[in-house]
Amino acid sequence: MSTDGQPHILAIGGGTFVPDGREGLAPSPLLRYAFDLTGQDRPRVCFLTTAVGDGAEYVARFYAAFSSMDAEVSHLTLFPMPNVPDVRAHLLTQDLVYVSGGSVANLLALWRLHGLDEIMREAWQEGVVLSGQSAGALCWHVGGNTDSFGPQLRPLTDGLGFLPFSCGVHYDSDPQRRPLLQQLVGEGSLPGGYAADEAVGLHYVGTEFVQAVSYRREAGAYRVEPDGPGTAKEHRLQPRLLAEL
Repeated sequence: MSTDGQPHILAIGGGTFVPDGREGLAPSPLLRYAFDLTGQDRPRVCFLTTAVGDGAEYVARFYAAFSSMDAEVSHLTLFPMPNVPDVRAHLLTQDLVYVSGGSVANLLALWRLHGLDEIMREAWQEGVVLSGQSAGALCWHVGGNTDSFGPQLRPLTDGLGFLPFSCGVHYDSDPQRRPLLQQLVGEGSLPGGYAADEAVGLHYVGTEFVQAVSYRREAGAYRVEPDGPGTAKEHRLQPRLLAEL
């Protein structure tokens, strides 16, 4: 559970893991920050790869990436059936749930089919720290934009809505992201919200944004708000610098 028993979400724009120099991945300071939020010396961590279809190679890569962390690591897959007998019981006993990137549209459809939308809300309210990158960041918000339907980004407006904001991910690495999010907020298709560059995490306590964190000095976070009919304004938020890479 979280350090203070409150609901925490760390939504990561990109860069949860970094190359380890051996053709694998290592945890970045963002993942270590999520671990610290649990307040546990050896937290129970469950990762979900629903957004990439629960492929065995992804599951193996995540176990390898988590192996350097002092944690009790498990995973939850939904293909071809849930791999644990009681999904709710399993998730509610975790300290941290981490959700991979991939297709947020497919993730939402499958989670709702299996009742994970309500289970995740219960876990969050009980103090299980929720985190994830890209699709795993966007899903907790009202919506944003996504490449779930093809290389041309499209609006996503049916997120889980735990956080009453829109969300932008990969904000400095995909040139489609910024203008489309501003358009959607400006026209009222999405509420105002927050966006994160690569290597930036957006930390919420309950439904309140409290700070952005990063391990890149030049990376930014942003508040995107309506600014008159059909337009939006963007305000840069300087992330707190974690250990710099």
